[in-house]
Amino acid sequence: MANMFPFSAADMQTKEPASLCDLNEPLIDHSEGQHFLNETFKIIMEEVLRKGTDIKEKVCEWKEPEELALLLDLELRATGEPRHRLLQRVKDVAKYSIKTSHPRFFNQQYGGVDYHSLAGRFLTEALNTNLFTYEVAPVFVLMETEVLRGLRQLVGWTEGDGIFCPGGSTSNMYAMNLARYRLFPEVKSQGLWGLPQLTVFTSPESHYSVKKGAAYLGLGTDNVILVKVDDGGRMIPADLDEKIELAKSQGAVPFLVSCTSGTTVQGAFDPLDHIADVCQKHKLWMHVDAAWGGSVLFSKQHRHLMKGVDRANSVAWNPHKMLVAGLQCSVLLLQDTTNLLKQCHSANATYLFQQDKFYDVNLDIGDKSVQCSRKVDCLKLWLMWKAVGSDGLAERVDRAFIHIRYLVEQMKKREGFHILGEPEFVNVCFWYIPPSLRGKEGNADYQDRLAKVAPVIKERMMKQGTMMVGYQPLGNRVNFFRVIVFSPLVSQKDMDFFLNEIERLGNDL
Repeated sequence: MANMFPFSAADMQTKEPASLCDLNEPLIDHSEGQHFLNETFKIIMEEVLRKGTDIKEKVCEWKEPEELALLLDLELRATGEPRHRLLQRVKDVAKYSIKTSHPRFFNQQYGGVDYHSLAGRFLTEALNTNLFTYEVAPVFVLMETEVLRGLRQLVGWTEGDGIFCPGGSTSNMYAMNLARYRLFPEVKSQGLWGLPQLTVFTSPESHYSVKKGAAYLGLGTDNVILVKVDDGGRMIPADLDEKIELAKSQGAVPFLVSCTSGTTVQGAFDPLDHIADVCQKHKLWMHVDAAWGGSVLFSKQHRHLMKGVDRANSVAWNPHKMLVAGLQCSVLLLQDTTNLLKQCHSANATYLFQQDKFYDVNLDIGDKSVQCSRKVDCLKLWLMWKAVGSDGLAERVDRAFIHIRYLVEQMKKREGFHILGEPEFVNVCFWYIPPSLRGKEGNADYQDRLAKVAPVIKERMMKQGTMMVGYQPLGNRVNFFRVIVFSPLVSQKDMDFFLNEIERLGNDL
């Protein structure tokens, strides 16, 4: 028989890689690693947190994709690089990334920085645990429970349930799944084959995750029925009632209404109290997507925008948006007290959720989630909330509204700024009409020419790095700007700069 082991023990020893020679020592050099980490933190403090929040510095250092790829040298190789080279890599990543903490980053519904929250994010990464059992995450199981309780109280619920989710889209999909399970619990084991045609109702200005959720859960996007909105983008309850009745008459089974508190573009708040009346009449699950607008609940002055939210079955809320808790920080809150989350999502894996543990197994919350690995997202919010209190968070919300009122007042004083409608929230939607288009609204090509203004101004501001703001069309309205103002780093000087910069960049168009 041929020799199955052609190498002798001596041969194998001589061929052993040097890095595996001493198995009594760890592969990681703690001293070197911690030194590198200290140097990296210095770069973060300087490049991201000092320069990245300084109005004298650029919001972005624009490069075309091909040039950026070359600058970053993204290729991964067989051998590692020395410390000085790696630190330069860190600097390059910081330099060419968008400075979302910059006071003049108005582009998205996240931005700014809260240093207590950021400390929580650093600590979360360093501790690197999974929020599924008490044995591996005792601090965070208790902390998440308390944070969820505090948020539910703001909604108006003394009891209930909830979970931190990886983004508002997932929170909305969870709500849809729970509503279906409550009505047809057999779907968990038997699947979709025995279900009737289920329909979801939402507004055309709701988040796209409602349609994505319908597709993902096998409901079908054709079964998402769009309810009419008023001029401000708010759902019309009378039309909702009519469409539910129509769906029933056609043999469908309505099961969920997804309202929005703070729509993505216009910042509209659906009339929750009136919608709750309709949901109660038809016995439908009422979900409120308050990912953007939920933080008004901290404000005594503005919480009226969500009047009736306590009548909902579920609420999605993203503290990483208006509260500046940092990405990602998203919750699904439930009024349910029957453990519906766990019933719907549990798989009872015995290698994780043993029932004979030495502590209360109800603290093992992982089976409430469709995930196994679940990141700790509560610490950043908890530490920030501890630092500034509910009053401090309310002040941030109120200040954002003050900035918006000032911005709108200034827009009305300047020629060329045309607001789509009085803002209900902290989104301001407007057209900038350059001098060449003023007074020519009746021209046949006016709309086509106006549609090209915002994209050109956006390109110029990004290539010069002065600021960032988003634009989009909506329905039959051609491209317009949507400026979002909520960062606690923003001042009225930044509002003035914003208007001046739009004029400077677009005056010659």
